[in-house]
Amino acid sequence: MRGTDDQQATFFSYVSPEQRVPQEHPLRVIRELVNTVLRELSPRFATLYATEGRPSIAPEKLLRALLLQVLYTVRSERLLMEQLDYNLLFRWFVGLHIDDPVWDATVFTKNRDRLLEGDVAQAFFDQILAQARERQLLSTEHFTVDGTLIEAWAGQKSFKAKSPAEPAAPVDDPGNPTVDFHGEHRTNATHQSTTDPEARLYKKAAGQEAKLCYQGHVLMENRHGLVVDAQVSEASGTAERDAALDMVEALPGERHRTLGGDKLFDTHDFVRDVRAVGVTPHVAQHTTGRRSAIDRRTTRHPGYAISQRCRKRVEEIFGWLKTVGLMRKTRHRGCERVGWMFTFTTAVYNLVRMRNLAMQT
Repeated sequence: MRGTDDQQATFFSYVSPEQRVPQEHPLRVIRELVNTVLRELSPRFATLYATEGRPSIAPEKLLRALLLQVLYTVRSERLLMEQLDYNLLFRWFVGLHIDDPVWDATVFTKNRDRLLEGDVAQAFFDQILAQARERQLLSTEHFTVDGTLIEAWAGQKSFKAKSPAEPAAPVDDPGNPTVDFHGEHRTNATHQSTTDPEARLYKKAAGQEAKLCYQGHVLMENRHGLVVDAQVSEASGTAERDAALDMVEALPGERHRTLGGDKLFDTHDFVRDVRAVGVTPHVAQHTTGRRSAIDRRTTRHPGYAISQRCRKRVEEIFGWLKTVGLMRKTRHRGCERVGWMFTFTTAVYNLVRMRNLAMQT
């Protein structure tokens, strides 16, 4: 017998969202981890808000919503608010009741800026690491460092001379003017983006297209591939090595450590500086073009070959950050804002990785 196509305008249910989410849903483990972190951060949140006035969006709900935006690759805050309006899974994770109104997208972004001022992303990242440390998931001896380009939210047409030599020609289309770059020599020393002044024109290899971008850096421990430090800097030829040295120096403890890396880190200055802080550089050797700073004193040990195998896992982190975590092209401007989102996104990656490790045991 054919069923009837009845459509009901109103909806009544005695089943809570908690009951509708399957017990084996992957977000359940992540939500438990996140709630533990947010309880630890509650005193920090209290210092960011005034004691009087109208209540704002709870920082715990705001962070859970941002986490969903990263996990489900929601490309804008407006789409995120739309999902929160009708998606029961999203409402359950964030902590909204079924009848609670959804926030305005502009209000949501302005409340997020308050967390930016409080450096909450780094605190959130540190608490995630603390949980990983409690579960003995982190290596304290063997690490890998690498960097990647993050395309800036700025177009090539915004990259203009800092001091124009001649008055600008009349614009044919104010919204999308015609610009001829042919034959024009443009460098970061003479030009700057009017959209994002901190973005730099850069390319990592010969033959690639130079883009306005930032550089993201991660320090990965080699046991389970978790990120133990993350930074964003202006793009330059030495930014990866400078950031790597900063992150290695910030590692706690006095135990001897190894640091894996690609050929970019095979320079005499970097190898000397890393060894000066008690770290053995297990970076890939230059085989052509110039003499390697790594010799047989390092490469003859079995640990060097192990580090070279493990260091490739860092590309999985960058792949996830760019394909899932919305970090291929940032939606924010300025090194501080881009760095905040990069740190938060790497913390979300650690949550996903910790959840997968928990399911394997």
